[in-house]
Amino acid sequence: METLGFADIVGPIMVGPSSSHTAGALRIARMARSLLAAAPARAEFTLYGSFAHTQSGHGTDKALVAGLLGLAPDDLGVRDSFERAHAAGLAFSFACDREAGVEHPNTVDARIVDAEGGVLEVRGVSVGGGAAVVTRIDGIDVNVTGEHTSVVVRQRDETGVLAHIAGCFSDCAVNIATTRMYRTRRGSDAFTVMELDGPVPAEAKAAIERHPAVRDVRIVPADGPAGQPAGGTDA
Repeated sequence: METLGFADIVGPIMVGPSSSHTAGALRIARMARSLLAAAPARAEFTLYGSFAHTQSGHGTDKALVAGLLGLAPDDLGVRDSFERAHAAGLAFSFACDREAGVEHPNTVDARIVDAEGGVLEVRGVSVGGGAAVVTRIDGIDVNVTGEHTSVVVRQRDETGVLAHIAGCFSDCAVNIATTRMYRTRRGSDAFTVMELDGPVPAEAKAAIERHPAVRDVRIVPADGPAGQPAGGTDA
């Protein structure tokens, strides 16, 4: 018999009417923020499927902006995220594509420019119960859930890089729960995504970055559903 957690029955604590369209959308944007080198300055969101049909009706737009600001799903500031973004100098826009075929109905693409001029393109899906998955980063298919602390390493696909990353964590006594490497083709740009059982020591991150094939290292903190009563119903 499958064991159900509290969140499976009543959903997460959140601001908004829908754990899928509000809390899940916010978590996608929070993970995207973690992948930036600096604070977000401009964001363009394209909503697909159910996201495109509900948009402001279920607060998906406000939730996405709130996530980029780093707010939690239960932060009352989600309600006025647009005003907070304007005050912080974050520009944003939304487009809806109701015709494109996507694998999941709650899908969003985000193109984000950070304060240092870096550009990040992310696709995320809200999978229900307030949970979310980043499924694409800069054109490369990935799987980042945010349920555990995740390390996302952008690298050249070269022999020895994965061993180097694993060795850096071993040297710092950090246990690796899962490891996946994603690439478009052999020898091209790639991402290694590792889920860890604990936080990432600064010395481990610095050691990983010293490898010449490593371009950057981003930490996505564990941000799974709260497992507490929901503020609304799922959609």
